[in-house]
Amino acid sequence: MSGFPDPAFHGSPPLEKGKGEALLALQLRRLEELQERLYAENRQSLLVVIQGLDTAGKGGTIKRIGGAFYPAGFRVASFKAPNGEELSRDFLWRIHREVPRRGEIVFFDRSHYEDVLVVRVDRLVPEKVWRARYEQINAFEKHLWENGTAIVKFFLHISRREQAERLKVRLSNPKKRWKFSFDDLRKRRQWTAYRAAYAEAIRRCGKPWAPWRVVPADHKWYRNLVVAREIVRVLEGMNPRYPKSAPGWKKIVIR
Repeated sequence: MSGFPDPAFHGSPPLEKGKGEALLALQLRRLEELQERLYAENRQSLLVVIQGLDTAGKGGTIKRIGGAFYPAGFRVASFKAPNGEELSRDFLWRIHREVPRRGEIVFFDRSHYEDVLVVRVDRLVPEKVWRARYEQINAFEKHLWENGTAIVKFFLHISRREQAERLKVRLSNPKKRWKFSFDDLRKRRQWTAYRAAYAEAIRRCGKPWAPWRVVPADHKWYRNLVVAREIVRVLEGMNPRYPKSAPGWKKIVIR
């Protein structure tokens, strides 16, 4: 994709996998600490949007990084094709129901961006409808930000060659075959159309209050490291603090 990093990039100079995994472990420990503070503070929240083409590693990224979090303050919302009730309402209705509560971190596995990606490529709605959604999304995300929810969005940038290899693994491995769908092949034929749709969504909806981060995703360990580092950076900027102790705590005697 023009202007995007090499999807096989893994540092300059190139980082060794072992070193990268050691660095990831450090970032995950830092995430554990920051999330505990966010949960205890109960004033702010964080929304992490994960998007990418098939096999880019959305689920794998969430599984690896989410393992660092205290479960009571962490949740994953996955968005598939909308059902009848969801289709009868505006496209953001089902999204707004899943945004994080105060003190919570929520990962979106796919998101409201499907409504300017899939609907565009498959021509599910008229162009004038999906084009209007860019500004609707920007307004929605700014509303969340103004009400205490930090937002960071990741596009996991995978190469066509690496996608082919991962699809082959899905077919050859009985434990992964359940993930394969013939629709994966149809979407692979739409590669260029999806790349164009992602490029415009990132350009139109990358705002200071809800930035996009394009992550080279051919190397799974490097993908995870980049995402973890960025979430650490965002949480450190939020600077969550433990609540003040109750007055008189020093006088308490426990027998």
